[in-house]
This record gives sequence, structure tokens and C-alpha cells, in this order.
Amino acid sequence: MSSFLDDLFKKVFKPSDKSPMRLKENFLIKELEQTDLDLWIESEESAQLFALVYKNYHFKRTGINGQPQVHIFDSPYANGFAVTYENPFNAKSFSRLFLAFSQRLLALGYEQVSLDRKFEEINDRVKVTEKFYFKPPIQLPAEGELISQLYGNVSLEKVTIDNEPSYIKLLATVYSDRLYQDAKSFDQLMDGIFEKY
Repeated sequence: MSSFLDDLFKKVFKPSDKSPMRLKENFLIKELEQTDLDLWIESEESAQLFALVYKNYHFKRTGINGQPQVHIFDSPYANGFAVTYENPFNAKSFSRLFLAFSQRLLALGYEQVSLDRKFEEINDRVKVTEKFYFKPPIQLPAEGELISQLYGNVSLEKVTIDNEPSYIKLLATVYSDRLYQDAKSFDQLMDGIFEKY
């Protein structure tokens, strides 16, 4: 009988198979980070990095890989791109680029719905995903008109693995509801994000 109780206590209080860690939390951009971002957006480094990513996005569409690499997602209901962490980025400029993308989406008329951070343990590595989620502003259309969805809902993620930046991904997912106007083209969204640069 004591063997049974010992086994039970071991299973309850000392599980033999360690389950992977998963944690999700909401967070806010600190005032100091926002001030730093505002200054960086006006800098020459910002202009150069935005221009480089935009150029490599267009290169990728023609089958040419530049550095940093840009990856394209293209489907009838979701379009997007990802940029890989590599030269000429450093951890600070990569984080600033991620936050600058979020500022451009707000400038295009989007509303930020959430900003969260997810920690996951995957094969003894720790993956951290910081994610913004944006929606078109809620609006009451005039009678007989459809609701504007802008470019659809937009998610913006920055992924870090073992404290090393990995990639930034932006994905626009369109509504297929007949109450909404057709989404504007993803190319227009890209122009809107990068036009200032």
C-alpha cells in the first residue's frame, strides 16, 4: 500500500515528464522606448533600413534574394512578408523597426487591439513572440454602403529565440464577409508602410 501512495505522490508532486513552458502576457511600450523610437524614425539609419527592406521585398517578388532576406506570403485571404534578422541589423535596430512598423499601421488608420508577449519552450529553446494585432476602425456605414476593411486585419510579430532576434512578420488577413468592401491591395499597404522612407 505504501508503494501505491509513494507512486501517487511522485506523479502529483514530481511529474516525471516535464511539460514545456508556455506563458502569455499583455504589455505596453514604455514612454522611454516611445521617445527613443520617435527619434530613431527621423534618423538616417531608419531611412536606410526601411529603404533596404522595401528594396529586398521587391527583389524577392522577382526571385532575387537580398540581405536581409525578405519572405513573401501570398494567398487569396492572407498576404504578408517577413524579414530575417541578419546584417545590417543589430538587436536594437531590429526592435526599433518592429515598433516603427506598428506606428505606420496606426498612421494608416488602424486601431491597435492588443500587444502581447508569448514565451514558449520548444526543444530546450525559448521562443519569445511579441505580437501587435490591428483592426480597421469600427464604423457605422451610411445606409446601403459596405464597411471598409482597409487592408484587412493585420498582425505584426517579432520572434526571438534564446534571446537572439529571428524575424519580423506582418500578415494582413482579409474579411470575406459581404458586409465589407473588398480589401485594398496588399501592394498599397506596403506602399503605405514604406512611403515615408
